[in-house]
Amino acid sequence: MTATATADLWYHYGRARHATDRAVPDDFRWNWDQDGGPGPEAVGDLTGLCVGDLGAGAARQAAHLAVHHEPVRVVAVDASAAQYTMATDLYGHLAPRLCIVRSDAVSHLRARPGSYDVLYSLFGAVDFTEPRDLLPVAAAALRPGGRLVFSTLGHYLDGTPAQTDVRHADISVRTPDGEPATMRRWVLQEQVWTKLLDEAGFTRISVEVLPRGTGPRTADTLLVTAHRAP
Repeated sequence: MTATATADLWYHYGRARHATDRAVPDDFRWNWDQDGGPGPEAVGDLTGLCVGDLGAGAARQAAHLAVHHEPVRVVAVDASAAQYTMATDLYGHLAPRLCIVRSDAVSHLRARPGSYDVLYSLFGAVDFTEPRDLLPVAAAALRPGGRLVFSTLGHYLDGTPAQTDVRHADISVRTPDGEPATMRRWVLQEQVWTKLLDEAGFTRISVEVLPRGTGPRTADTLLVTAHRAP
């Protein structure tokens, strides 16, 4: 089967960790292996700012920022009912500084023009949403000069090069009852992301390549930063 509006294809993701690791993380990393490269400083100084995590999952990174970096608010957005439930169970007590929202990223951002100072995605909604739908509403949801930061795969996990145009791949996942399914993921080359961001209204676009680790299923990471025009 393919992804549908009713099949929660993120049901199994992070479930084992949820049962054993309930702490607010002390740190997080942007590379695929979560073991090197830049940390939260990649999003800049968040003091007093409104921050959105797009595709927040269990909201571990959002919780870290809310506790350790003094934003006025972090909004953790995820479309998955299962991820929303885990996030609220783990970190609901951090409200109101951490606000956990169940919504797809496009709908959430479209309803909130000019609301955010910073948006970010750590292998999150930017990877799994049609970029020609997401990036323009992300730009509109940022205040002038606001920034978008995201990490995404630099190539496929099997070593296949990233796409040279805006084309998704169907990746294998499981439904809540364990049946095989697929969901869409966008793995694009650096110049494709740059062109999409420019067309969406972003400026000062930069891309850093974070090298892969040594495991059997690892990949280079593209760490992308872009700003809404002042």
